[in-house]
Amino acid sequence: AGFSAYFIADIGLALAAMFALLRVGSSEAVLQRVGCVPSEILMCAIILCVGPMVAIPRTSASTFEMAIAPNLPGVSAVVFSVLFFALILALCIRESAVVDIVGKVLTPLLLAGLAAIIIKGIVTPLGTIAPEAQIDSAVVTGVKAGYQTMDALAALNFGAVIAMNIRAQGVVREQDVQRSAIRAGFIAGGLLLAVYAMLGHAGALTGAAAPGLATGAEVLTVLAERMFGKAGLVLLAAIFMLACFNTCVGLIACVGEYFHTLLSRIPYPALAAFFAAASMLIANLGLADILRLSVPVLNALYPVAIVLITLSFVPGLEQRRRVYPLCIGCTAVQSIAAALPLGPLSALANALPLAALGFGWVLPAVIGLLAGIFLSCTEE
Repeated sequence: AGFSAYFIADIGLALAAMFALLRVGSSEAVLQRVGCVPSEILMCAIILCVGPMVAIPRTSASTFEMAIAPNLPGVSAVVFSVLFFALILALCIRESAVVDIVGKVLTPLLLAGLAAIIIKGIVTPLGTIAPEAQIDSAVVTGVKAGYQTMDALAALNFGAVIAMNIRAQGVVREQDVQRSAIRAGFIAGGLLLAVYAMLGHAGALTGAAAPGLATGAEVLTVLAERMFGKAGLVLLAAIFMLACFNTCVGLIACVGEYFHTLLSRIPYPALAAFFAAASMLIANLGLADILRLSVPVLNALYPVAIVLITLSFVPGLEQRRRVYPLCIGCTAVQSIAAALPLGPLSALANALPLAALGFGWVLPAVIGLLAGIFLSCTEE
């Protein structure tokens, strides 16, 4: 149940977001149905979340904990983060073929390396999962873990890039573009399902043999070291350094370009430098603290994204101008109040039906939907 919830909250929502973009046409077309100002606020929140607030610092912290600390224990986290983001910034400001080369070889290397470590961990497990080792709220835990990937938020913002790249390959007809994007999405989703399933099983076995591990990075580090010794740590370090480095370059470039379109008077290099510096400061909190602090932010933002994606599949709602603002607004009030310490408002939000499972926003969303439809009908 927990893994199913995780899969739906991660890959399922990401695919749904991409299909919503293909149906509507663009990220802006989806978001602007909420209204001009709310759409800008929501887009900025998504960009900051998949950028300097969570995702970018996490790439640096993950690289340090998985690649540097196990192999070079004398290196300071602060020194590493400064060097890491200085190199990232240099590549973001000056385009380099290195990024393209890394991108082309990254996925095969990552999958091959992970497969070697995970399969070895499953075939010759470090331990066994105790029958009593159960999670009380497996569904809630799975949903929150799915939120942590931020794949749905990224797809809602960057999913249109997939269609653009397909068109760049010479595909002209819109139906063919959509068909190719859907096929690519299902292939990617299937591969991720296989990788996550193996990671989850190997991680459970490793966690049973080495309890007290706080993050997935620590689990993989222990697994690689005990399976392959020092060579396993070096292999894991190389794979994740490439993966995190390439991801970080792309994210800072996207965030800098987006805010440059909003603040055209500020040059792109200055924005990229600002976000690199901000990400560096947050990265020094450490991976465990970054993950912990990101939970309320993602819990507040994800329900809004889920409702927005869902509404995009219902034909005709975009013609009823009250529906999107009211439905999204009611959802946001509940999700923000439930995620943040807002006193009596938080208590009320967490007392709603399904709130214990993390779905307290469903009832406000339905109320907003019905109210929007009713008001739109009375205005006709």
